Amino acid sequence: MENHESSSAGRSANSIYALDNAGKQASARFDALAAMYDPVTIRHLENLGVSPGWHCLEVGGGGGSIAAWLAARVGPAGRVLVTDIDPRFLESRQAPNLDVRRHDIVNDPLPEAAFDLVYSRLVLLHLPEREKALANMVAALKPGGWLVDEDFDASSMPPNPAVNPGEVLLKTLLASRRVMQDRGADDRVFARRLFSRLRAHGLVNVEAEAYTSMWASGSPGASLLRANFEQLRSNMIDAGYITEEEFNEDLLRLDDPNFMMPSPIMWTAWGRRP
Repeated sequence: MENHESSSAGRSANSIYALDNAGKQASARFDALAAMYDPVTIRHLENLGVSPGWHCLEVGGGGGSIAAWLAARVGPAGRVLVTDIDPRFLESRQAPNLDVRRHDIVNDPLPEAAFDLVYSRLVLLHLPEREKALANMVAALKPGGWLVDEDFDASSMPPNPAVNPGEVLLKTLLASRRVMQDRGADDRVFARRLFSRLRAHGLVNVEAEAYTSMWASGSPGASLLRANFEQLRSNMIDAGYITEEEFNEDLLRLDDPNFMMPSPIMWTAWGRRP
């Protein structure tokens, strides 16, 4: 594994992203996301034919589980570059064909027309300049290369107690969304638009698929909510979006055996550069 620094070194300390990797809850968040979504991601990547010799880029590698899978998949003849504004969880991923880089997808350069695959999960949703980031990702594709992006649509299927009495729209969930909106994640249905956005950037063979599940007490989804809530606790309370009492009540609800809520819709969209 090689480790590179780009011009964004240190930028994460001043990032507008509230769920940054420096939080002590980050590891639990990455574990929950991997448990829920890695099988979905891998199925899509396998269907697109990721194979030995490919050169791949993962933007916002987080915990590194998909980067590690890609490195094994492309083999010694392939290369994987995985980036993050704070790559602390990537540095333990060891493979001779895996490079780690501290990198800001909006502002830092990437090799152009260099990759057979560019992949990201839950990155564009959080970026105010998401269209610029998407354009940079498209430019990094070789002709014929595939772009795969996965992001949450948090608005199309909210909890509804009229459907299931156990479904609860947590006040803390709404407060956390307001914090994220304050930080630039202001398009909660962006993922639903991925299909049209990939077409608008000139990609062909564009398709999209949605995945959702029911999150119950004890599930990885509940673990993800807990990690996010705990990391954003002071932001939500200090902003007046929720009281400390309401916050504590919602944390207890995550342990209630009757608790359930439909997950945000994870849209996976993919397209090929002509």
